[in-house]
Amino acid sequence: MISFREQLARPGAFVVAAELVTSRGLITADSSRQALEIARDLAADPRIDVLSITDNPGGHAMLSPDTLGTDLISRGQEVVIHLSCKDWNRNALESRGWKLGSEGFHNVLALSGDYPVTGHNGLAAPVFDIDSVGLLSLFSEMNEGLRDERHPSTNLGRTNFFLGGVVTNHKRREREVMPQYFKLRKKVEAGARFVINQIGWDTRKDDELLRWIRRDGLPVSVLANVYVLSGSAARAFHRGKIPGVVVTDDLLALAERHASSPDNGRSFFVELAAKHVAVARGLGFDGVYLGGHMPAATFGEIVDRAGSFADDDWRAFAREIQYPFADEFYFFEPDPDTGLSSDEVSASYVESKRSRTTDLPVPLTYRFSRRLHSAAFEPDAPLFPAGRAFYKAVERSRALAKAAHAAEQAVKVPLFRCRDCGDCSLPDIAYVCPESQCAKNQRNGPCGGTREGLCEVYDTECIWSQAYERLKAYGEEESMLDGPPIVKDNALARTSAWANTFLGRDHHARVRRGEPDVPRRDR
Repeated sequence: MISFREQLARPGAFVVAAELVTSRGLITADSSRQALEIARDLAADPRIDVLSITDNPGGHAMLSPDTLGTDLISRGQEVVIHLSCKDWNRNALESRGWKLGSEGFHNVLALSGDYPVTGHNGLAAPVFDIDSVGLLSLFSEMNEGLRDERHPSTNLGRTNFFLGGVVTNHKRREREVMPQYFKLRKKVEAGARFVINQIGWDTRKDDELLRWIRRDGLPVSVLANVYVLSGSAARAFHRGKIPGVVVTDDLLALAERHASSPDNGRSFFVELAAKHVAVARGLGFDGVYLGGHMPAATFGEIVDRAGSFADDDWRAFAREIQYPFADEFYFFEPDPDTGLSSDEVSASYVESKRSRTTDLPVPLTYRFSRRLHSAAFEPDAPLFPAGRAFYKAVERSRALAKAAHAAEQAVKVPLFRCRDCGDCSLPDIAYVCPESQCAKNQRNGPCGGTREGLCEVYDTECIWSQAYERLKAYGEEESMLDGPPIVKDNALARTSAWANTFLGRDHHARVRRGEPDVPRRDR
């Protein structure tokens, strides 16, 4: 059996991955048996190289992916296990990692996960203790040999995970797209070696993703997401029912028209998917990720049909599969000869960087916070020694420490809606609080669920979109996600974040000290 990583490493490889969505209930239930039959049929199909199994997609409670995967790896099938952070804290994720590695699962797709939408007797509480970047970092450390905190000289052994992530560049606004590219870079630095792009029907964006990865020199294999549409799926995507997936008005109208045909649009949607596969191969993707609710035979049908096209047909298909918004942001200028992207950076984007100080709104609170941070909270700031001496003195008295903490909260709560986490990421996110203003507490970049810059849960501007524009006004947006993964220390909750900064207890100090499980910042 050739492993997934070996398949991707072969010269000229084009790997076909098929997505399996698990069901709810026992493996013996009718719906689960149907999913198992599809999985076994796909495992027996030589056209399918790897099966990818979802983890509670859409925020619903579903059968664990490794339950289905155990049967598949026993049949010699390569399996990618999705692992999301929404239902597990870091300890549970580490435990899951040991379980997966011990049972022969080595391919893991790290996800922050969809926000829960329902649960037993009401809505489930999301976890989001760490995010996809933190999970990649954790599993990368497990690959290197995680040390036992109880016995620091003891190494727990090395896992052999081949790690992947998702990138969502099918976005409308610059303030959404660019942070996604920066987060992709951060994921690769944290250990991702393959990436799958989010569902989208704009081949120019697919082309742009590859060009951006090459431009940035990222050592990562890329699979193009090809989803088999239907009328009902198009309507759900258009309404925003699936976070991060967009169907524009033009594409919806096309899908509705074909869905009204006698075969409910099946022949059209299969043909569209096959054309998309051909485009992915022509553009230079390392493979495709096939998804959609369909019988096992349809996966193979799409692969066969894609293989039946002439070598250059994909160029015409690429012009055909372009359903963006009229004002869609692109990082690169268009190539008029291909209808795709060129390697020239967008002139309007370059110009926007020149005029950033006048065109971008920057709140006065942020301008003041920047100045105060530079003056007092950076280790080399002129007032930092005084702050450290103050908090050393204050902490000798419980009453004084309590009063200083109350004064801090009197400032931070009205200005930033502070939740008193004690391990503050305000300076990491341009003074937007991830605890109070991000449903998923994302500290390492945006999740993929935004829609036109709005959070999928709160329907307010994404904190990372806000941070991007604030930082761009100062010419600092390109480095907004530089540095190692940020992981909050929950032991600091309800303690003074200012004291923790000055006395070297927060994540900033851990990074500066270069503690074994926290890489040093590059800046």
